[in-house]
Amino acid sequence: MEARKHKIVYCTPALYMAGGVERVLTLKANYFAEHYGYDITIILTDGKDKPFFYPLSEKVRVINLDINFEELWTCSFVRKIFVYLRKQHLFRKRLSEELMRLRPDITVSLLRREINFLCDIKDGSRKMGELHVNRANYRNFEANEANFVKNLFARFWMRSLVSKLKKLDQFVVLTEEDRQAWPELSNVSVIPDPLSFEPTRQSPLTEHQVIAVGRYVYQKGFDLLLQAWSRVEKACPEWQLSIYGMGDRTPYEQQAAALGLDMSRCHLESTTPDIQAAYCRSSLFAFSSRFEGFGMVLVEAMACGLPVVSFDCPCGPKDIITDGEDGLLVKTGEVGQFADALIRLMQSEELRREMASHALENVKRYRLDVLAMRWKQLFDHIA
Repeated sequence: MEARKHKIVYCTPALYMAGGVERVLTLKANYFAEHYGYDITIILTDGKDKPFFYPLSEKVRVINLDINFEELWTCSFVRKIFVYLRKQHLFRKRLSEELMRLRPDITVSLLRREINFLCDIKDGSRKMGELHVNRANYRNFEANEANFVKNLFARFWMRSLVSKLKKLDQFVVLTEEDRQAWPELSNVSVIPDPLSFEPTRQSPLTEHQVIAVGRYVYQKGFDLLLQAWSRVEKACPEWQLSIYGMGDRTPYEQQAAALGLDMSRCHLESTTPDIQAAYCRSSLFAFSSRFEGFGMVLVEAMACGLPVVSFDCPCGPKDIITDGEDGLLVKTGEVGQFADALIRLMQSEELRREMASHALENVKRYRLDVLAMRWKQLFDHIA
């Protein structure tokens, strides 16, 4: 029996940025169009005439509604309200017209502004939502930004969101842990993000280097990693730490100086065009995030043959890592325990190699072809 060739529309703001959501959507859209013969359309609201950051298959159609919500970034608070209402009305009108014209089998929202009205559009399609962060930190504020008014608004907004999600035919989150964070919903499935590349080589685990990867922001916990490293560098003087990421490194450089770290062994790098090579030059991966949506860099590092030490933060690490088998999980924020876990692996080549071999096997479940099949089964079920 021939596989069903679904007609699927994805709704997301833009594709010109180098973000995780953009990367994952591009990977999936390309695979579904090329391998399953699905009719895939991506509908955008912003970034008109800007080139896509990730290569998109010629078989995937893109429609830009040219709403330009990014104009809101430059508006005063009062004007922002009126501009938003006008643009949201225009967005609803144009998206409704496109869906009525396209008549897809399934329409997928990446939970941006269309989630407010998507289920009210009577185009005949099944409606799905995808969330690429965890519930606790979806549209949340950094710890130093929260206040009473914002918290009140966040609670009101979340109640409204839950009522919208209940109307979806299916709501997909990235981890089992986050599935449990939505007790009000009975329509939740779990499908993690796929590995973004198929490694062409693995780390020989011979270099005395620890690697960490992520943006230089509070969420990624590099301040905690540097605190841990101040203990580690004394216990393991032959080892080095390299952090790769985009963002302002200044606060971390200042912290490193205040901690008296040996900066010839602690490298705060910008991004690298070949992250696979950076993984393969290392022998241990450190994951210090306070919270995550998933933690794709964990999967990438393990796929390159690295054992990992990770905080057991919400959400992702406990889904990805089998503690004591392919890595070590440490209670979030426990800097001393994190340092001890790093030292334990750094001082035992045998343990590093044993965990690396398990890591290589365990992350096969995140291959794109494996996860695409799970999406196919879900599409077949709801359509």
